[in-house]
Amino acid sequence: MEVVRYYSPEIIKAFGETFYMMFLTLLISSLLGIPLGTYLYLIRPNSVMEHKKVYLVLDVIVNVIRSFPFLVLMISVIPLTRLLTGSSLGTNAAVVPLSISMVPEFARLIEQVLIEVDRGVIEMAEASGATTLQVIIRVLYREARSGMISSATMLCVSFISYSTVAGLVGGGGIGDFAIRFGYYRYQPEIMIFTVVIIILLVQVMQTIGRKLAQRLDKRIKN
Repeated sequence: MEVVRYYSPEIIKAFGETFYMMFLTLLISSLLGIPLGTYLYLIRPNSVMEHKKVYLVLDVIVNVIRSFPFLVLMISVIPLTRLLTGSSLGTNAAVVPLSISMVPEFARLIEQVLIEVDRGVIEMAEASGATTLQVIIRVLYREARSGMISSATMLCVSFISYSTVAGLVGGGGIGDFAIRFGYYRYQPEIMIFTVVIIILLVQVMQTIGRKLAQRLDKRIKN
């Protein structure tokens, strides 16, 4: 563990970079993914604002982006990354491909969660004169809040995996630290330590997300 202690400042910095990227990526994913997922739900066949042609186009776009291997996507959007951040390296640069990957992923998760909302509750709200916006905010989101938290938790777990890949091209964070100090410098202690920390981090995220989702689930008596 002497090696780990020696590199403790770099480890702390790497964790700071990871959480910084996670915060920005989740913020962007929420601001864009939730509205997109909601819109996909609203215009899907037999839904509130059914529009099959638009849904088909958006559905294909979402599926195509989700199907891209993250490393390929990250390299493909380097020109856009440079345009937006002025560089293709570093934490800010890594947020661009991470967000592009996460937004459609979160949108699809949100769509699936909203589909599970009881149609009878929606029809009751519509019958009482609620507008589409009121149905979305007061009914859909309220009924689906537990599932939305679970979806956000899944997104956090996926982020850890993707951010590690971002380290291959100098994206910063714990993945970049593991590659630079563990792999390139042939220090297995660093690699093992990093893997253990990542596993613990994922477990903590899943535990917090699960408990919060259970707390917000109306079907579970607290």
